[in-house]
Amino acid sequence: MTLRKLTGTAIPLGALYTKENPCIGEYPDLIPFADFCKEAGLKLIQLLPVNDTGTQSSPYSGLSAFALHPIYIRIKDIENFTAIYDTNTKFKKLYDNFIKENNYSGRYNYTKILNQKNELLKLLYDSTQTGQDGKPEPALEKFIKANPWLITYCVYKNLKWNYMQASWKTWHLDDQQKSPEEIKKQWNTMAFKKEHLFYAWQQFIAAEQFGRSVEYIKNCGLLLKGDMPILMNEDSCDAWANPQFFNQNLRAGSPADGENPNGQNWGFPTYNWKNLKENDYSWWKERLNCASKYYDAYRLDHILGFFRIWAIPEADCNALTGHTEPFASFKKDDLYELGFDDDRIRWLSKPHVPTKIVEDITWNHEIAHKILETMCEQLHGEELWLFKDSIKGSKQIQNADLSKFVDENAANRIKEALEKKWSDRALLEVSKNKIIPMWTYGSSTAWGTLSKKETEALTELFEGVNKKNEKLWKKQAEEIFEAITKNKMIPCGEDLGVGIACVPETMKKHNILGLRVVRWSREWSEEGQPYVPFEDYTPLSVTTTSVHDSSTIRQWWTDEKESVRAFIKANEELFEEEAATEEFSPELAEKVLKASSSAASLWYIPPLQDFLYLSPKYYLENADGERINVPGTVNDFNWTYRIPCAVEDLAKNKNLIEKIKKIAKRS
Repeated sequence: MTLRKLTGTAIPLGALYTKENPCIGEYPDLIPFADFCKEAGLKLIQLLPVNDTGTQSSPYSGLSAFALHPIYIRIKDIENFTAIYDTNTKFKKLYDNFIKENNYSGRYNYTKILNQKNELLKLLYDSTQTGQDGKPEPALEKFIKANPWLITYCVYKNLKWNYMQASWKTWHLDDQQKSPEEIKKQWNTMAFKKEHLFYAWQQFIAAEQFGRSVEYIKNCGLLLKGDMPILMNEDSCDAWANPQFFNQNLRAGSPADGENPNGQNWGFPTYNWKNLKENDYSWWKERLNCASKYYDAYRLDHILGFFRIWAIPEADCNALTGHTEPFASFKKDDLYELGFDDDRIRWLSKPHVPTKIVEDITWNHEIAHKILETMCEQLHGEELWLFKDSIKGSKQIQNADLSKFVDENAANRIKEALEKKWSDRALLEVSKNKIIPMWTYGSSTAWGTLSKKETEALTELFEGVNKKNEKLWKKQAEEIFEAITKNKMIPCGEDLGVGIACVPETMKKHNILGLRVVRWSREWSEEGQPYVPFEDYTPLSVTTTSVHDSSTIRQWWTDEKESVRAFIKANEELFEEEAATEEFSPELAEKVLKASSSAASLWYIPPLQDFLYLSPKYYLENADGERINVPGTVNDFNWTYRIPCAVEDLAKNKNLIEKIKKIAKRS
């Protein structure tokens, strides 16, 4: 597809609100939304992921890399809806209650809607002929043959239902591990066939409704951009059925930084890229080919993860003892060459626990020793301890039972102190004789005791490892992108905060558009950290004013005054100097959006919330309610945002449409 300059908008599908459908945004709601976008001069709609996430409301916690989410199915558009509604009292009552109980509000109840829809879908399915005798109707049978991933998905979903949605890791061993042949056999087992076909039927309905909307979007001359979360939930169908492609002993996350001193542990397994490569990246290729039925472009979430992922041992809670995958390393012999003997290497690579950190809490030397003896071994003649070989990670420390020694409050403080010591090291032995520097080596106790000569020698060794790492990371990404980006969709990459030289050049080589979030596009190393001039943005990129994990521009303007003042200074032709002290308004929103639209990026795609600020009608009393997600929190608020008016009303707001159209033309 030829790249051309265009403006679009981003929205979670569930956020759409139409008068016909007050409960949650659904696949058919994209049709009137496409009409609004076309009228407003927008050329692209970007959706957050719409894959099945099961009981998880986050669209980035996928239960399946292929299946669409049944929560977005419109019940009343299913073929036999009217017949069963008119004749089945139970169904009619359930449907009427569903509409009544989930009438429009600023956030929707994900769990409640999901459970009620599943019940309604099951009643509708039971009223059809398909599956009653273990055989699908012709249209469904054709759909199953065209989507071979369905068999595994349906078997998995039915097992998960029977295990009351529990993680597959808690299932009976026979169900935890099934070969492709065993999955196929279970699919064909007559006792389960009707239930298996229910999940296939759901996907058939979802694909038909989504496909119809996608066709309408394209007939309007608009592009549709999807979203590919890089990782899968450990409890996903894909991790269950393809254990060879996932490292269940490692968890993905990010290393320590200023905002996250313990790093981030996302809880998702990392990929086994070696096995994926040996399989010609078939899983990724199939995933993208499936997406290409709907999308013209796609966003690769956390594109840095294709170069290297931050991998954390499953046994650890925080991310401090993580490492990059792949990684270059050194051996003990390299340390011997630098003059470090075994005792010195142990000091650098093993956490040394002073008796004092426990004794300061217990105020009893003898009890401190008894507690440490449960997890550690004392160094001869010293008040220092090493963790036992049986301690594999900080989860064991966290789960230790210290109740016979101290009260709960003291026990928690002791565990916290020991967990902190667990990651207090300068070197990390990832596997036998494969040693790397800890990400936080400079703040370790051991590093602070080294001589200048020792620190200089180790720093030089570390620099050599880092150079090897960059080559490894580039090689891996090159191989992956070469294999998976050869389809008709335009690839985009979420490359925020990436400071690795090989990333932008590799993305450019494979025509992957980067991401530029205006408020974070600054010359961070320069005095005053000025904003990058819009004309200097990389053309092969997407510019946006906000993302789903950030605040909106209204919150930004209200809460981040330093950033706002720097932005005003960079755009003096549009703003008065005192504008930073003004209350956010449609006039200020228009100036921010106009300024941002001048970026040299090929695409300009602000979230719909930021466009809605052009009209005072759509301001919520509390701006916090306009966010999609607050990273690092898990609650019913995240991922349940709804737009503040019906799409039909947006389409009637000529003033808003004209303002968006002017910005789109400017871009």
